Amino acid sequence: MIYDIRHVTTYAYESPVSFARCSLRLEPKSGDGQQLISHSVEIRPRPADRAVRRDFFGTHTESILIETAHRNLRIDSRSRVSVSRKALDRAAPSPLWDDIRDVAFEASSLGPASPVGYVFASALVPVQAPVTAYAAASFPPGGGILSGAADLMRRISNDFRYDPKATVISTPLREVFEKRHGVCQDFAHVMIAGLRGLGLPAAYVSGYLRTTPPPGRPRLQGADATHAWVSVWCGAELGWVGFDPTNDLVVENDHIILAVGRDFSDVSPVDGIIVGSRKQKLGVAVDVLPVE
Repeated sequence: MIYDIRHVTTYAYESPVSFARCSLRLEPKSGDGQQLISHSVEIRPRPADRAVRRDFFGTHTESILIETAHRNLRIDSRSRVSVSRKALDRAAPSPLWDDIRDVAFEASSLGPASPVGYVFASALVPVQAPVTAYAAASFPPGGGILSGAADLMRRISNDFRYDPKATVISTPLREVFEKRHGVCQDFAHVMIAGLRGLGLPAAYVSGYLRTTPPPGRPRLQGADATHAWVSVWCGAELGWVGFDPTNDLVVENDHIILAVGRDFSDVSPVDGIIVGSRKQKLGVAVDVLPVE
């Protein structure tokens, strides 16, 4: 499947901004069952400087510097990506989760793909006893890693209510878990916290999800969204497997990966600092269109 993706981010400021420095993580990655074909980003006002680097996790990161006074910032990212992943049977036999835990801690590499880097607590994903106990119900002794992760994903999808007004990215994990509501970032953080509490490697994935309109209804422009899910290390043979707790889906060809990190703070599509305005209004519109 080939997708054309348009991701437009706009900021409207209450008063003029004289200076802005932003980091953009908007280029879909190649690997994990997908291949980047093309990518471009148009920015208005035009930046005084643009610099590209790869961060520790291998994410394409563009730093931009804007020195022109402005009250509106528009970042228009366009990508074409080919996605081809094999369907995974979540109930298929897989290594025992106890063994995966032990092998992960024996890893000799500290590189970005090493499981040991995703076992410990991170800035937005503390390891907390109630969350660990919740996850443990999906991982009885001698259970398989795939069936356990799939069961935890299913339970989060059923037990938590999707509510975009309930949280912001700074809402503590404890509050999300206690109130059982939030958005995809929250559900991913809860699942990751539970897995790490059991000693299992789990990464945060940001990207896009293709959505399909109801039968007989037109597809609305900008109706797709940035999305978040979880990648679980399932041993050397299976590698990293994606689980989407918001939708109770094993990740296949409707998911397009932007970036992978320990939590949202590693992969935010756009972040930075500005000088000159206390209030701002953020708008995000995403289109994920299959290429016929």
